[in-house]
Amino acid sequence: MAGDVRGRLMGELATVSRRYVAAFALFNQAVADRLGLHPTDLQCLNLLSLEREPVTTGRVAQLTGLTTGSATRLVDRLEKAGYVVRQRDVVDRRRVLVATVPERIAEFGRTWERLGGDWSPLFADLDDAEIAVIVEHMRRTVEFSGEQVGRLRGGLV
Repeated sequence: MAGDVRGRLMGELATVSRRYVAAFALFNQAVADRLGLHPTDLQCLNLLSLEREPVTTGRVAQLTGLTTGSATRLVDRLEKAGYVVRQRDVVDRRRVLVATVPERIAEFGRTWERLGGDWSPLFADLDDAEIAVIVEHMRRTVEFSGEQVGRLRGGLV
């Protein structure tokens, strides 16, 4: 009996997960379209806005799972769009860092909020323990997805 419930729930989770990923990809595309960016560029910008300091293009490659050449072209596009600037590292003048442009990041955030709306009502009826489960699931999913990107890029799948 318990196995039947688990099997049904796992099947439902597989289906709803696919719908969730598709819905987010389509939302991401809509935000990217609004900002005149490619969806990958938008997510790179999202990740860069979460970094505490400017990063190297190599770090951009790590964050996105792209090759360094592709990451360089992505940074070129973000720089042309005015979202990032390249600057010399003050400690090691040989290194070039990618820094976000604060005014453009603020615009990015406002657009994201206008299109996404306030998500907090989705969680209003959940207690702290339920929200903690969701947070842990998302952390594990991010880690798992990163591993899968590595496998795909490495030709292991």
